[in-house]
Amino acid sequence: MPELTVIMPVYNGESFLPEAIDSVLNQTFSNFKLLILDDNSKDKTSKILEDYKQKDSRVEVVTKAKNVGPANLRNEGIALAETEYIALLDADDIALTTRFEKQIAFLKDNSEYGVCGTWFTFFGDKKNKKVRHEVDHDSIKIQMLNNCCIGNPTVMFKKSHLEGLHFENEYVPAEDYGLWSQLTFKTKFYNIPESLVLYRWHPNNISQKKVENLRKAEVVIKKKQLNHIGIPMNDENMEFYLNAVSIKKGLSKKEIKNTIEASKKLIQLNAEKNIYKQDLFISHIDKTIIRSIRNCKENTQAYYKYIKSESGYYSKISTLDAIVLYFKCLF
Repeated sequence: MPELTVIMPVYNGESFLPEAIDSVLNQTFSNFKLLILDDNSKDKTSKILEDYKQKDSRVEVVTKAKNVGPANLRNEGIALAETEYIALLDADDIALTTRFEKQIAFLKDNSEYGVCGTWFTFFGDKKNKKVRHEVDHDSIKIQMLNNCCIGNPTVMFKKSHLEGLHFENEYVPAEDYGLWSQLTFKTKFYNIPESLVLYRWHPNNISQKKVENLRKAEVVIKKKQLNHIGIPMNDENMEFYLNAVSIKKGLSKKEIKNTIEASKKLIQLNAEKNIYKQDLFISHIDKTIIRSIRNCKENTQAYYKYIKSESGYYSKISTLDAIVLYFKCLF
């Protein structure tokens, strides 16, 4: 019996699919089943998959009669998986040969961890740009308040740790952010600090084609995280709570003032509930607010006076930023 199931959704993937499949079949860890879910492709994808099935018994294919989308495909793959360990890879990306070996070793040696990602490197339209996400669980959990800090095609996880969570199709293309951000409250995460996946960037990336839905989904996902520390989803001050944990440029003086007040409430609630590691939580909020102060759209003397005398953040700003802020507000 295989120890690992690799889930790969594909739709019209003829251009890059062979490279992705080969990168899986050539792994140093070989005891897996590669489950490829074909989302009713119209190109040569089915022919490519049939050829690989004939060449390697580890390849299994599910072909859909109609297009259901990547989130639903991954959920189906997870449901079909008979192994505890599950890895994800997209049909246009490439896994380096030791990826599975290193991830499954980590998860086996650390029973309290349910999810293991890695750093990755963009290639294609973004050549050789290495992404170094946070490594340890506490830092990953807090960074999720601002953005998804685990590369979905790098993930390996334990099926038993999902506890009923799944990819939400309505969040596409942020369905991974939605799942992983909520799962941080149920199990521990780790990113291997080594680039073990090549992430292909091209004009047909789904994240580039559905930008508007991405923005809307991200707001909901961030609200759901704040709900864990006691902020209702419909709180009248939600905008300012979000600004305190996720950078938004071009705020007004009033918005920055409200954001600073909201941050105090967040820090107080977290001290009571201990959802996030408090020192890291405060540091994250401080960095976010300082960036907002730098990017305020009101560079007036009244704004400078507020920051220096009332905000409580002037002493936290670097000397260079303080000088720049002074001259911006002076003129």
